[in-house]
Amino acid sequence: MKKLQLIPFVLIVAALLALAGCAAPAPEPDTNADVQQTESTAAEPEPEPATFEVSLGFAGDLCLADNYIPMEHLAELNSTDISDGIDQRFIDKMREVDLMWINNEFVFSNRGEPIGDKMWTFCGATENVKYLHDLGIDIVGLANNHVFDFGEESFLDTLDTLKDAGIPYVGAGLTLDEASSPVYLEANGVKVAYVAASRAEYTIYTPEAGEYTPGIMWCYDNELFLEEIREAAANADYVVALPHWGVEHSTELEYEQVESAHAYIDAGADAVIGAHPHILQGLEYYEGKPIMYSLGNFWFDAYDIDTLVAEIRISGEKDESGRVDMDSAKVELVLWPGTQSEVFTAWSDASERTRIFDYLGEISDYQVSISDDGVVHPA
Repeated sequence: MKKLQLIPFVLIVAALLALAGCAAPAPEPDTNADVQQTESTAAEPEPEPATFEVSLGFAGDLCLADNYIPMEHLAELNSTDISDGIDQRFIDKMREVDLMWINNEFVFSNRGEPIGDKMWTFCGATENVKYLHDLGIDIVGLANNHVFDFGEESFLDTLDTLKDAGIPYVGAGLTLDEASSPVYLEANGVKVAYVAASRAEYTIYTPEAGEYTPGIMWCYDNELFLEEIREAAANADYVVALPHWGVEHSTELEYEQVESAHAYIDAGADAVIGAHPHILQGLEYYEGKPIMYSLGNFWFDAYDIDTLVAEIRISGEKDESGRVDMDSAKVELVLWPGTQSEVFTAWSDASERTRIFDYLGEISDYQVSISDDGVVHPA
């Protein structure tokens, strides 16, 4: 006798539903989904390598002292508009660059008296700091021979005024540690280090900062400054050395300027931008890196002189981790020339640009060439 096979209840129910026409059709495979997925993957472009661009601006001596010519000029005009002293095109350029530096050749203070028998002393009210914002200034240099013009109290007021305004300063401080420390700013992923020092005085009025005393960073002896540059190079993508040096109103370079500029680059500086002579001095490239020995005055007095804003443009690619690759970066020095005349700094056009570029080539002993668009090239 055969054993009866037991049919699972589920199968019986399924059969009865099928006979009744109630069975749901089995879902058909979605072949389109696979095709769409394949097409989407195939159409997806390869990721482009990440790039970066950053622009660094530099201008020479600026004087916002109420007891001197530029601010007296604004007062005579009953103006608080800096464009009455500086061409709006320069202001636009300075505000356009990512990081803008200028030499702060005076003190911010509402107190103090001129020191000793110093011939020229410059002091501006603390509220004049607003003009730095109007110009788009991101960092100022204080390693110069006028930042102690009204004594220690006014020097300290200058530091406080800049701090309160949110404007970093370099080359000065409450102690030597502060005065000799690089200042790091970042733009578009590029970390820039600024270092500054002065060797501008034959008679010393401006003290070197001490372990516990305020003052500026000196570079009469380069040992400490070279250490600072090495520190900056170890911690930044790009290092700018800003010495205050040279002979006033002379295009002749001191031996120490050339020797020191080369030493700064050997220590890790990527550019050397000088000030103090109140006029433009020559340019050169050393180890492929730019040196501008003096930016001259920008808006400082009533002399008829040539001036400029220098712009360093850095561009390149980032690696897979997003870090900038400085080894393959393109670096350009671009000059925006002008003239300071009758207490106004004017933007130069056409023929004036050509004249100033030719002049710069001449005083640089033709070690550089400057194209019509202001790009500087090694000769």
